[in-house]
Amino acid sequence: MSLLAPTLQAFFSDRLMGQRGASPHTIAGYRDTFQLLLRYGADVRHKQPCQLDIADLDAPMVGAFLDHLEHQRHNSIRTRNTRLAAIRALFGYAALRHPEHAASIQRVLAIPPKRFERDLVTFLTEEEVNALLAACDRTTWTGRRDHALLVLAVQTGLRISELAGLTCSDVALGAGAHVHCVGKGRKERRTPLVRQTVQVLHVWLAERKGSAHEPLFPTITGHHLSRDAIEHRIAHYVAKATENCPSMRTKQVTAHTLRHTAAMRLLLSGVDITVIALWLGHEQVSTTTIYLHADMQQKERAIARITPPSTKPGRYRPADAVLAFLEAL
Repeated sequence: MSLLAPTLQAFFSDRLMGQRGASPHTIAGYRDTFQLLLRYGADVRHKQPCQLDIADLDAPMVGAFLDHLEHQRHNSIRTRNTRLAAIRALFGYAALRHPEHAASIQRVLAIPPKRFERDLVTFLTEEEVNALLAACDRTTWTGRRDHALLVLAVQTGLRISELAGLTCSDVALGAGAHVHCVGKGRKERRTPLVRQTVQVLHVWLAERKGSAHEPLFPTITGHHLSRDAIEHRIAHYVAKATENCPSMRTKQVTAHTLRHTAAMRLLLSGVDITVIALWLGHEQVSTTTIYLHADMQQKERAIARITPPSTKPGRYRPADAVLAFLEAL
């Protein structure tokens, strides 16, 4: 067995689990990265994954792997950069354990993340939100469950992982109604619920009849909905909603779009950006400023308050006849 295999095992057990106490989501992301990298390296080097050494995963190999992710697997640049961050974390750990490979490791660590264009966030208008909620068939158990899930997602802006992990005890519908979750970075937060959301969840919980630690939005078999299942249900209702709301055809609607929608509804209601950052569980307020760029109404109000310069429009007209002749040619 090469040096890479025990180093990789120690990276997960000692660094991620032991020293950093990484969450299951973080460990799963790193795991997926190294599965892809080792399979790619094994194909290129014509070796078994367990036979690959640190020297086999040099900077040209890692660069080719990143290009493979982008062009063959059609991953986004964000995903490409996330995979690179995991690789750099492993090689930074390996540099302390194997100084004999320092030169090769440093060349991998020197690979920079790729820059990319930041598009404006996609969010749903009130008409589109109503069309999406109306698409749920509330004569069925599944439709009533999905309707409650979508109402909660649009109002609270919870991440898809937070929605999937909710239990019946995470919802408090009495005085100070709120939903409790532990989100990204293990940050605990409680998000207030408006009266309409409370009413929908109250009816759903009465039908759900689950114990405190059972999923709030279960599958038919009683287990937690997976992230893929939630995205699949959203895509299903978006396809139905476009029949009555054609504007949704131009939008790629995901669970994160509903999170953006919740943020934009707060912003358009005049809520301060710092409060929205707390509402969404953002680590930094700068992350929340993306919604300011997407808010055209706020920009229109700003330009309405601007005093235009006191200049008159008009075309340049030379006073001299010869210059006027030349200008007209």
